[in-house]
Amino acid sequence: MFGARWRGTRRQLPGMATSHDEDTNQDAEESHDAAEPITERVHDNSWSANLEKPEHADDRELVLTQAVDAVEHTTSGNHVNLVTHGDQGHPSEYLFDAVAERVDADVTVSYVDQCGCGGHVTRVHVE
Repeated sequence: MFGARWRGTRRQLPGMATSHDEDTNQDAEESHDAAEPITERVHDNSWSANLEKPEHADDRELVLTQAVDAVEHTTSGNHVNLVTHGDQGHPSEYLFDAVAERVDADVTVSYVDQCGCGGHVTRVHVE
């Protein structure tokens, strides 16, 4: 129902920072810098990325940035489960298209399930 296949390309999304609004996003960038990286290695297997920590609850740009980072650190033929905070809402409303548009790879994005804690699991398979 929520699955889709995209050929991702990098492009500017509405609401994404540009060099013109760099000053207005300085606080957001500082909070992103303070957040622990989602991963520092390339995963040659399927894995899960925890994007439901307290800092993800009210920082959608952090969720999107780290989701893209997780996908980019997943090798072809594998998937990453993006576990997102329930306070962000259903991932089909904000995550699916953003990942597909920001990642420079063929990906299949599908909704898996809602966690008992209220979070959501989205699977991104890297072709």
